[in-house]
Amino acid sequence: MRLDQRGDSAHSIDMTGQQDDFSHLDRTGRAMADIARSPRLAVNLVLGAGILLAWLSLGAMAIRGAEGRVAGVGAPGDALLRNLPPLPLPDVLERFFALCLSAVPLEGSFDLRVLALVLMWFLMAIATMLPSASPMIRTYCEIADTARIKGEPVVHPLVLVAGYLSTWLAASAGFAALTLAIHAFAVSGQIVDPILGIAGAVALLVAGLYQFSGLKEACLKKCRNSFTILFSNWSARPGRIFRLGIAQGIWCLGCCWALMLVMFAVGVMNVFWMALIGLFTLIEKQTAGRLPTKVAGAILLVWAAALLVVSL
Repeated sequence: MRLDQRGDSAHSIDMTGQQDDFSHLDRTGRAMADIARSPRLAVNLVLGAGILLAWLSLGAMAIRGAEGRVAGVGAPGDALLRNLPPLPLPDVLERFFALCLSAVPLEGSFDLRVLALVLMWFLMAIATMLPSASPMIRTYCEIADTARIKGEPVVHPLVLVAGYLSTWLAASAGFAALTLAIHAFAVSGQIVDPILGIAGAVALLVAGLYQFSGLKEACLKKCRNSFTILFSNWSARPGRIFRLGIAQGIWCLGCCWALMLVMFAVGVMNVFWMALIGLFTLIEKQTAGRLPTKVAGAILLVWAAALLVVSL
C-alpha cells in the first residue's frame, strides 16, 4: 500500500475547510455528520447492533424451543429458559421460529422453511463468529485511517464486512441443507435414538480430529495475522476489498466449520453452547500457540467416545 505525502495539503484544507463545518446543523445532524465522517464509528455501531440483534433473535427462538419441548426431555438449560417471563413477539417472528424449530414441514412452506433455516444459521454465524472477526475489522479500520490521513482513497470498512459475511451466508446454506436432511430422516422414522447418538458422536469426532489438523492450523494462522494480509492486499477498489472480505471469511470458516457441527450434537438451538463456541473462537484467534485448540480437540474426542459407548 502506498501511503505517501501526496494530498496532505488538500486533506488539511478539507479537514479545516467550510465543508467540514457542521455548526449550522442541530444536535442530531451534527451527530450524523460525525458518524459519516468516521467510518470506524459507523462500523462499530453496525457490528454492535448486528451482533446484539442476532443474539436477541436466537435467545427468543431458544425460549420458544424450550417452551415447545416436554419437560425432562429437552436440551440443557431448558428449565431456565422456561422460567423466563413470557415474551410477546410479532407474528412474523413467531412464523419464522416455527419454520426453524419444527421438524415436521409446515404445509406449503418448503421454500420458506429453507430460507428460514438459512437465516437461522446466518444469525448463528453473526452471533458467534462476527465477534471473533472484530480484531481483523479493527485492523482494516486502522490501515484505512492511516491511508485517509495521507490523502489516499479508501474503501469503506463495511464493504470488507459484507464480503466476510457473504462467505458465512454461503456456509449457512450448507448447514441449512444438512439440517433439512436430518429432519427428513427423523420424520421418516429412519433416525432412532441410538442412531441419533451415533450421529452426534460422529459430529463430535470430526470436530475433535479437525482441531489437530494442518488445515485448521493454517487457517488459524491466517486469522491471527490479518494485518499482513490486509496490508499486502490493500486496494482502493470496492470489488477487491469485497473479495478480500470473502477471503477472510473463508479462513474463518476453515477455522470454525467443524465447531459448528457440534451444534448438531448438543441441539441446534442450544443458546448456551452457541455462546461457548463464540467465546472459544474469540479466545482461540487471539491466543498464540495451539494449546486452546488441542485442549478443545481432546475434550471433543473424549466426549465423542463417551457418547458412542452410551449409544451402542
